[in-house]
Amino acid sequence: MSAPSRIFVPRDAAALSVGAESVATAIGREADKRGIAVEIVRTGSRGMLWLEPLVEVESARGRFAFGPVRPGDVGSLFEAGFAVPDSPAARAHPLALGETEKLDWLSRQQRLSFARVGVSDPLSLADYRKAGGLKGLERAVALSGAEIVEAVRASGLRGRGGAGFPTGIKWKTVLDAKVGQKYVVCNADEGDSGTFADRMLMEGDPFLIIEGMAIAGLAVGATKGFIYIRSEYPHAFRAMEEAIAIATEAGVIGADMLSTGRAFHLEARLGAGAYICGEETALLESLEGRRGVVRAKPPLPALQGLFGKPTIVNNVLSFAAVPFILSEGAEAYAHYGMGRSRGTLPVQLGGNVKRGGLIELAFGASLRSLIEDFGGGTLSGRPVRAVQVGGPLGAYLPESQLDTPLDYEALAAIDAMLGHGGIVVFDDRVDMARQAKFAFDFCAKESCGKCTPCRIGAVRGSESVQRVIAGIEREKNLALLDDLNRLMTDASLCAMGGLTPMPVMSAMKHFPEDFRRPVMAAAAE
Repeated sequence: MSAPSRIFVPRDAAALSVGAESVATAIGREADKRGIAVEIVRTGSRGMLWLEPLVEVESARGRFAFGPVRPGDVGSLFEAGFAVPDSPAARAHPLALGETEKLDWLSRQQRLSFARVGVSDPLSLADYRKAGGLKGLERAVALSGAEIVEAVRASGLRGRGGAGFPTGIKWKTVLDAKVGQKYVVCNADEGDSGTFADRMLMEGDPFLIIEGMAIAGLAVGATKGFIYIRSEYPHAFRAMEEAIAIATEAGVIGADMLSTGRAFHLEARLGAGAYICGEETALLESLEGRRGVVRAKPPLPALQGLFGKPTIVNNVLSFAAVPFILSEGAEAYAHYGMGRSRGTLPVQLGGNVKRGGLIELAFGASLRSLIEDFGGGTLSGRPVRAVQVGGPLGAYLPESQLDTPLDYEALAAIDAMLGHGGIVVFDDRVDMARQAKFAFDFCAKESCGKCTPCRIGAVRGSESVQRVIAGIEREKNLALLDDLNRLMTDASLCAMGGLTPMPVMSAMKHFPEDFRRPVMAAAAE
């Protein structure tokens, strides 16, 4: 009896939102009806979100992709020999895309952190090992903490959560702290608009994050870790909880990590739905059971963090990069990238684009290449007018700056930031004055309220932009906005208030005509 055909259907939240569960059910029923033996493997998403649900079938030449597949398409797929995609009929089906790894979108990427996402069963530890997982942790247990920290430092890895702070320096600070109890905290409170890389990793390769956090624990002598997941990610939370339980049962983590006699315990915690908890000190407050409010710094969390103890706080993508660094070496990781931006960056492309999704590339690719070559231009077919990079507090860049490379320093040089790698595209119909107002409105809603510049400044900023739009004392209100932006940038307690002026100032600088439109035209829109 021949082995069953292996069919891969994603269970990523994005795929589920467009019917992946119904597609998997339809495939199972159709196979049973036809007496065809199939094994349906649920995976993460490859990141080609415009093709979801993307279904892959294992063949002699590698996986063959079909998509986007709807439940009503399943019958015709089987009729064409879908379960044996080497057949000419299957490859000629209207939904046939070709061999997955050779698809242009994937073949031009450098996937390090996302190498397994969409490929293997995310909750199979055996699949994880087979695909190279745990090599980094197995190497780390043979090294001293200082050697692990030095490898991370030499790799050039910088925090992928937004600030871009060198990860090795943060880890060394915690390592050098002479305190018994230390903690490792993963910030998975991915709240920026247009970002979804953390979610995709948690749902598509949770053992990678566990491995990265365990290596961090070994590096600094921490025996306890927490992964703080935003409340809007129920699928990711369940995946991480299940993966932690599997890893603990297998002895990968727990009281006797990989039979070394060293302990590292890990828990997943669900946030309460506050954007401010993406700020590391507010996150720590929430983890300790209090309201998510920003702490004054110093002391830094690396010295007095969770429960007052030295704590590593890194983003999901930062921890996800660590296993590769330990398994393949710091030089192998640093080989990718440019300048002081080393390694790869998972870019999340969204907004008004034909092909949105997850793209992992070495630092240095231009915004234009990402939007035009990967994204296919705007979905509307109209010209690109503005691109926001770095989440809702990132700068709006005009078309003339789209050749800027994705690099921390290159973006800083044009008063922008990379943030978490989210890119949101707008066509020529966008009103940038209203986008500036949105930035203030967002800050007013999400501010923790601890400091006056953020709490009051955002409200006054929104009111001032509204008066500009309405044509009320425009020059006076524009001057007021300039002053307010400087105040919030310089005096806010954290990046929430300090960065809110960035989208406002960039909109005023690059799109001044939107702040001086005739009142009747503005009202009509």
